[in-house]
Amino acid sequence: MARGLAEKLKWNENATRSRYRIDLHARNIHGMKTQAAGSLNRTRRGPTYVRPEHIRTATLQAVLHQFGRTANDLGQTDLLRTYGERDTFIYYAGNLNLLSRPTVSIVGTRQISAEGTRRAKKLAIQLGEAGVLVMSGLAKGVDTVAHTNAIASGGSTAAVIGTPLDKAYPSENAELQVDIYSHHLLISPFNVGEQVYKSNFPARNKVMAVLSDATVIVEASDTSGTLHQAAECQRNNRWLFIMKSVVDDPTLTWPAKFLKHPKTRVLTDTNEILEAIGRLPRFS
Repeated sequence: MARGLAEKLKWNENATRSRYRIDLHARNIHGMKTQAAGSLNRTRRGPTYVRPEHIRTATLQAVLHQFGRTANDLGQTDLLRTYGERDTFIYYAGNLNLLSRPTVSIVGTRQISAEGTRRAKKLAIQLGEAGVLVMSGLAKGVDTVAHTNAIASGGSTAAVIGTPLDKAYPSENAELQVDIYSHHLLISPFNVGEQVYKSNFPARNKVMAVLSDATVIVEASDTSGTLHQAAECQRNNRWLFIMKSVVDDPTLTWPAKFLKHPKTRVLTDTNEILEAIGRLPRFS
């Protein structure tokens, strides 16, 4: 009986040790997973964003009137209104008077190709050198290339974003967003505290279209959100330019649908934009 009791005690001790080792192993794995997740989140957060100290507001209708950009149909700006509100409000930080310059939006895909990057860079630099305000949406891809190269050219840029001005999206553009509101112009149709939804971005594109004299599409698929802006250009009698490389792409069907409009052109040279918006050609 004593021998049986001793064996039972030994078995219980071994079982306890095994459970301890399993529990310790599980804790180590959990700790490693937590550490990895924390590391990933830190990477995703990117640079810390500091919101603008001074955020101002104006009605979109008043801004369009102030800078001579009335919509083709005065009723079109109603599309931007929140139900029950009389006017569409925009919120901005920076120099609103930059909108007195000829303004061209450069837009397109977030997954930009190397060739698309080259074209967007060249266009942004040339427009910046010509004194044109380069506008875009501060997204990844085409937008980021447009903003950074307009600034690099010594020109000015304006960003119309799909979040309130107290947020930076994508987070890796936080420093660029600070640079834009500090030295250029940052605009949003959404007030501080409003929730961010996917539907924010088409609304952003509507505002960008009517604030611009022309929009250039560098690269865009048949399902690209950029096409919302293309449609708004045509509704509001704004120039729309589609790069020739896009029109010549046999996999795309959307360009043909827009090229029937009298103010939509295939873009082969920056001078074509300058002529359309009343600037003298300057690039050979």
